[in-house]
Amino acid sequence: MSERGPSAAPAQGGTPGSPSPSAAAAVPLAAARRTGLLVTFVLGGLTALPPLSMDMYLPALPEVTDALHSPAATVQLTLTACLAGMALGQLVIGPMSDKWGRRRPLLAGMVLYVLATAVCALAPTAELLIGFRLVQGLAGAAGVVIARAVVRDLYDGVEMARFFSTLMLISGAAPIVAPLIGGQVLRLADWRGVFVVLAVVGLALTVVVWRSLGETLPPERRQTGGVGSALRTMRGLLGDRVFAGYTLTGGFAFAVLFSYISASPFVVQEIYGASPQAFSLLFGLNSVGLIVVGQINGKLLVGRVSLDKALGAGIATITVASVALLLMSTGAFGEVGLVPVAAALFVLMSAMGLVLPNTNAQALMRTPHAAGSASALLGTSSFLVGAVASPLVGIAGEHTAVPMALVQLSCSLLAVGCFLGMCRPWRPREPLAA
Repeated sequence: MSERGPSAAPAQGGTPGSPSPSAAAAVPLAAARRTGLLVTFVLGGLTALPPLSMDMYLPALPEVTDALHSPAATVQLTLTACLAGMALGQLVIGPMSDKWGRRRPLLAGMVLYVLATAVCALAPTAELLIGFRLVQGLAGAAGVVIARAVVRDLYDGVEMARFFSTLMLISGAAPIVAPLIGGQVLRLADWRGVFVVLAVVGLALTVVVWRSLGETLPPERRQTGGVGSALRTMRGLLGDRVFAGYTLTGGFAFAVLFSYISASPFVVQEIYGASPQAFSLLFGLNSVGLIVVGQINGKLLVGRVSLDKALGAGIATITVASVALLLMSTGAFGEVGLVPVAAALFVLMSAMGLVLPNTNAQALMRTPHAAGSASALLGTSSFLVGAVASPLVGIAGEHTAVPMALVQLSCSLLAVGCFLGMCRPWRPREPLAA
C-alpha cells in the first residue's frame, strides 16, 4: 500500500476553476507533510510524554517510600494512577479530537498536564500524590492519543508503519534519558525535584505544539454527533475482530513492558543492590535495544517482511525471555547474579521494537474514518492492562522477582492467544466498513 499524500486528494464538487473543499482541506495537510522532520519531532515528543512522566520518577520510588512513610505497594500506586489516568483520558480526548480537530484538545490537555505536575511536586502525602498523578495522567493522555491520530491523518499502510518506527527514535529515547535525568536530579534535590523538571518539560512541549503543529483534520472529515455517536463508533471498532485482536495483542504486550517498568527499580536496586545511577544506566541500555530493533523494523523489515511476521517474531521473543526470567527468579538455575537477569530483560525490551509499532499500524490501517477513537481504544487498552499489572508485580513484597516474571509470562501468552485467535494473520481480511 502506498503512502497517502493529502495533497493528492481528488477534487469533488465546487465550481469550475475554483478549488474544491477537499482540495482546500488538503493544503494544511500537505504543508504538515512538507515539514516532515519538525512534525516527527513534535509527535515524538508527545508520544514520549508517558515514559517521561513515569521513567524519570522510577529512581525516586524507594526514596518516596521512605519520605512519605508508605509501603512499596502504595507508592507503586502512584504509577498505577498515572497510567489509569492516561487510559481513561484517551477515551474522552480521542473522540473529542475526531469531533473538534486535533489542535484544541491537545493544547488544553497539555496546559492541564503542566498544572497537575506542578501540584505533584508539592504533595505532602502518598494519597494526595496518587490523586494528582491521576490528574496528570488524564491530561497527559492528550499527547499520546492525538499523536497517533495525527499519524493516521497523514500516513497510510507501509509508510505509517515506518513512521511509527521512526517515532521510536524519539519516544524510545525517553526511557533512556528519563531515568538518567531522574538519577541526576536526585543528586541535587529530593524526589520533588523530579516533578519540577517534568513540569518544565511539559511547559516547553506545550509551547512547541502551540507554535509548530497545525491542524491535520479538516472540518469535512470530522465526526458530527455527540457522545452517543462516539460510543457507537467505538462499539463498531471493538466489534471488528481483527481490530480488537491487534488492540488486545498490543495491550498485553504493553502490560509486559509496564510490569518491567514498575518492578525493575525494586528488583535491580533492592534485590541486586544496584545504585539509582546504575539502575538508570541499565534501564537506558534496555531502551537502546528497543530503539535499535524499532529502527531495524522500520528501515529493513517493513516493505520486505509482512507486518504480521515481524509482529509474531516479536511476541515469540518476549515470551521466551519471560520464561527465562521466571526460571531464574524461582531458582531453577541456582543463585544467579544481576548480569543474566539484565540480559533477559534486555531481550524482552528490545523485542518491543517489533511489537509496538506494528500493532499500532495494523490496527489503525483499518480505521481511517475514526482515527481518534481508534487511537483512544488502542491506548486505553494498553494503559488499563498495564495499570492492573503494576500492583501485581509488588504483591509479594520488595525482595522477590517472581511476581514480575509471572505477570510478564502470563501477559505474553495472552498476547500470543489474541494474535493467533483473533487476528488470524494467515487468513485474508475484509476491510472494515466506515
